[in-house]
Amino acid sequence: MSKSDLLLLAHWMAGDFSNRDQALAQPQLFAHIHIYFRPLPSAFFGTPGFYSEQVYDYDLWNPYRQGVHRLVDLGDSIVVENYGLKEAALYAGAGHDRDILLTIPRDGLERRPGCAMVFRREGEHFLGSVEPGNRCLIQRNGRQTYLVSEVELSETTWESLDRGMDIDTDEQVWGSKAGPLVFKKHQSFAAEVQADGV
Repeated sequence: MSKSDLLLLAHWMAGDFSNRDQALAQPQLFAHIHIYFRPLPSAFFGTPGFYSEQVYDYDLWNPYRQGVHRLVDLGDSIVVENYGLKEAALYAGAGHDRDILLTIPRDGLERRPGCAMVFRREGEHFLGSVEPGNRCLIQRNGRQTYLVSEVELSETTWESLDRGMDIDTDEQVWGSKAGPLVFKKHQSFAAEVQADGV
């Protein structure tokens, strides 16, 4: 990997992604979802970083998942670190309202251990998966699960498959059984990516 790959990944990630076409074609299997990756100012981490949120299209101000991410070049891969927000509700909507985004405090983060994503470039795509070790733990439906996440990113698309597996039996507890979510970039935020520190 190179610094140019890290910047390319940042530019491709920066956007509002929607699976509208998939949801219209198979509404019984897929809800209409937006994933926002909104670039943070370079001063936040000193390297490219993002605020992310996932929301249902009918409820854009009430995200069901929020996070903050820092991109780190490890040479043979790019790690996207994963942080939670201590007071996440205060920043709901920051994916599509940059004024809210700019109020996120650096000291308001909590590291999500074992939950970083590792990306490698494969031609015109980046392929990502959760870091090895089955240490990204999520309590769901009264059971302790570990996250298995796979992502394929291009300049205009984001495909992701997240599944929660029982920590004792490896049985799938939650997540899609109908295949990956297929998102298309509805709006690009690449112009907001700042290259300072890269």
